[in-house]
Amino acid sequence: MSKHQLYTVKISLIVALGGFLMGFDASVISGVVRFIEPEFDLTKLELGWAVSSLTLTSTLGMMISGPLSNAFGRRYILRWAAVFYSVSAIGSAFAPDFISLVIARMLGGFGVGASLIIAPVYIAEIAPSNLRGRLVSINQLNIVLGISVAFFTNYLILRLSQSDAGWVQKIGIDIFQWRWMLGLETIPAVFYFGFLFFVPRSPRWLLMKNRDDEALHVMKKVAEESRVMKDIAAVKASFVNTSSEKRVPLSHLFKPALRTVLFIGIVVAILQQITGINSVFFYAPMIFEQTGIGADASFSQAILVGLTNVVFTVVAILLIDRFGRKLLLLIGLTGIGISMLALSWGFHQATYTLTDSAINTLPAHIDREKTAPLSGITFDSDVKFKQEIEKIFGVTEAKKVESDLIAAATTMNSWLILLGIIGFVASFAISLGPVMWVLFSEIFPNFIRGLAISFVGFINSGVSFLVQLVFPWELTTLGSSATFLIYGLFALAGLVIIAFLLPETKNKSLEELEKILIKK
Repeated sequence: MSKHQLYTVKISLIVALGGFLMGFDASVISGVVRFIEPEFDLTKLELGWAVSSLTLTSTLGMMISGPLSNAFGRRYILRWAAVFYSVSAIGSAFAPDFISLVIARMLGGFGVGASLIIAPVYIAEIAPSNLRGRLVSINQLNIVLGISVAFFTNYLILRLSQSDAGWVQKIGIDIFQWRWMLGLETIPAVFYFGFLFFVPRSPRWLLMKNRDDEALHVMKKVAEESRVMKDIAAVKASFVNTSSEKRVPLSHLFKPALRTVLFIGIVVAILQQITGINSVFFYAPMIFEQTGIGADASFSQAILVGLTNVVFTVVAILLIDRFGRKLLLLIGLTGIGISMLALSWGFHQATYTLTDSAINTLPAHIDREKTAPLSGITFDSDVKFKQEIEKIFGVTEAKKVESDLIAAATTMNSWLILLGIIGFVASFAISLGPVMWVLFSEIFPNFIRGLAISFVGFINSGVSFLVQLVFPWELTTLGSSATFLIYGLFALAGLVIIAFLLPETKNKSLEELEKILIKK
């Protein structure tokens, strides 16, 4: 590897740390929900809001970060993203109440939105064409790595909180578990901010601002001098072509000629979220706790979810150009449908019986006298069991004892649930996860691609927000079985639509796809 390539890789790795922070920030909340619900006495929708509020502002962050980066530079916006990550982590860790926590999480959402858009843009603008695909994919890989690390650090903090070590008690890990989980993000966020001072401005942005000498200096570091002048000329020519194009109004998206391709885009954008991926990433320990395995095991199994996501994302990157987009989507949606139906069946078969021996093993903080009416009674659904707990203990206290009572009372095939979740994440990671954005860059015609991707991306974020918001309410009101059944049915419906409407885009030029998808 030449010195130019080494320099480009180094810079790309620094910038891609924004993807790591995005993944970490998004999924670290999964370990927090079981603590903040009783501490702040939250309703299920308030709990959903604590999780989904980040997605709401990340959508706004994505919308404004592009224009702001054109005005002030990619590096400048990424530095502000690092600041938002840091302030959000500190603010979340020290939040005195629910409102403060939501505000802090929403600040982090601006960092998520900015880094999600600007980090890959910067890498694409600085990388040579022969390395661009692999270097840009580092950002996506870092996102799933961030998700995995968040699951691991949540589990580590939970285990440390049970330690008798003096230093653990001295710094409050034993009583402030969730605050440490959220505050830990400050460390990589501060490093990211510092490392960005070693990152040059984007050469394309410098050329856009007519700062040709600075752009030349940067480009000489990332490419051979013989190529630099050709690259600069090509970039300048692209500016001329772009500036001559007319702005396309939103109404063009809804013309009859684009009806099919827009429908496909909307379906894929909705499918990526409505099948429940962020319910799993943001609530994994909560889901595993419903199986009765207890808090420690639920956090450790969440680590498996993160590792599965990493492995199968790499598999997707390796296979997407070999197998094609449509085939991966069909395989993935089939796997998602089967996995969700298996989860639904597993929870449907579960029973909940609190025996006398189980009551004797309950933690000391649970009033044994209050559990007496539950003793020996078998419930055939989690909804009925939770309703009875709430009736006996009251709404506020039920939030504190529900997890322990479910762990003591549940009889189900926990291995089926674990395999269902792992199968779902693997299926998603090889299909809807990475394929969606590749597909969007291919199916929309050149003259409206940017607008179309923004439109379907907005729909994708909106559905993501709603799924995260209502998931705790769904578990309590509809039950785990019905919730996962709904996800599975959406996946199977999407499978039929994709099978009949989506052409394979592999090895087809954008012009060929336009002839297939766009009605003249």
